[in-house]
Amino acid sequence: MASVQTVTGPIDSSELGRTLVHEHVFVLNTEYKENYLTEWDEQERIDDAVQKLTDLKEVGIDSIMDPTVLGLGRYIPRIQKIAARVDVNIVVGTGLYTYDEVPHQFEHQGPGLLVDIPEPLTAMFVKDITEGIADTGVKAGLLKCAIEHQGLTPGVERVMRAVGQAHVQTGTPITVHTNPATESGLVAQKVLKEEGVDLSKVIIGHSGDTNDIDYLCKVADAGSMLGMDRFGLDLFNPLEERVGTIIELVRRGYVESITLAHDANCYIDYFSPEAKHQAAPNWHFRHISEDVIPALLKGGLTEGDIDTILVGNPRRHFE
Repeated sequence: MASVQTVTGPIDSSELGRTLVHEHVFVLNTEYKENYLTEWDEQERIDDAVQKLTDLKEVGIDSIMDPTVLGLGRYIPRIQKIAARVDVNIVVGTGLYTYDEVPHQFEHQGPGLLVDIPEPLTAMFVKDITEGIADTGVKAGLLKCAIEHQGLTPGVERVMRAVGQAHVQTGTPITVHTNPATESGLVAQKVLKEEGVDLSKVIIGHSGDTNDIDYLCKVADAGSMLGMDRFGLDLFNPLEERVGTIIELVRRGYVESITLAHDANCYIDYFSPEAKHQAAPNWHFRHISEDVIPALLKGGLTEGDIDTILVGNPRRHFE
């Protein structure tokens, strides 16, 4: 057992229950909202999020891990208001989301730079974990970094190593946004291992966007969990293909390496809610409970397999 930090305070890992390992409550850039979302109604959006998370609880999900970090619009006071009204544990993250360069705030400060100081990113991440995010009192329960098709750019590597260093100092588990088409999960594992990271505490996110079983087995054999975490984004990989890949992984003995999620959200500023629904009608929090689990069971998984994937594996990620 272990203590897991949630928005409403620490819980024992045994209280996580059925957990989706990669969901966002809000993806919302504050500068964009303040200047261009002129019809924004904060209370309406909070009420909508409360309803969507209440619906999630009603279909059997107890906890979500929310890797919304710097670069994705993390704003904890809004999440606190939502968490106070729902019976879903929300584990929030720290880290930095970039596919290329670091933000300008860090461009000239750090080891060997114009302002030559110890890595400020590591210090920021550790503070979020040990002291809390800003003045909210909410402590981050996970770390997040990203590596996309651009590969290991200097900025991506810098963030990834800072995340690894924060993990070594705190023991906090890591989620990595990856691009499986370029096998960037293997690159992330290499860099994180060089920083001393326990790869069993790493989820290689968006692994479900590929059906390359050999690649997925390599990632799992190195110790990390597979984030089969974009259910509903059928334009990246159709439901039937995602389900079939999981069934094959379980057949090969990898049930303890699989985690599930949608990478969905209550609100995202990339497009309007109407456009989002039109482009990806299954991209919502209920899809796994209502459609994916029945398909997995029909394909041969057992209820015990589902419990391992939704309960045992996320719990072990923190323990």
